Amino acid sequence: MSLKDRISTDLKAAMKAKDKVRLETIRSIKKVILEKETSLRPSGQAELSEEQEIDVLNQLAKQRKDALEQYQQAGREDLAASEAQELAIIQEYLPAQLSDAEVEAIVDNLIASTGASSPKDMGKVMGPAMKQLKGRTDGAKVQAMVKAKLGG
Repeated sequence: MSLKDRISTDLKAAMKAKDKVRLETIRSIKKVILEKETSLRPSGQAELSEEQEIDVLNQLAKQRKDALEQYQQAGREDLAASEAQELAIIQEYLPAQLSDAEVEAIVDNLIASTGASSPKDMGKVMGPAMKQLKGRTDGAKVQAMVKAKLGG
């Protein structure tokens, strides 16, 4: 089932269940996807690729994480709880996240295959790492792990 089909199905289910938070979150996901598709039509692309859909979802998740952090720092637990709920719903549509051990194994493998040995070689590892791990883990986590392993 494509992401758009899944969103439409979940939207109907949220309406029937009268789940306001889920309904609003799914509507916002659908809106952003439609906006992105509309912006790509002049270039001849009618629908988003799976990678582009994941990018959109990651962008929405990042916005929610940032807002959640800011609300927590400001002591606004009511708003933070709302953002946390929305984030959880968005994450349901993202691919399963890798564990730290899985990410570390991939990073170790890339460091060995690229021959990276110092912090100067970080770019050699980060490019392929982010290409391989895109949407499956947080980029900041990968960067910190690569930096630590290369002695940065």
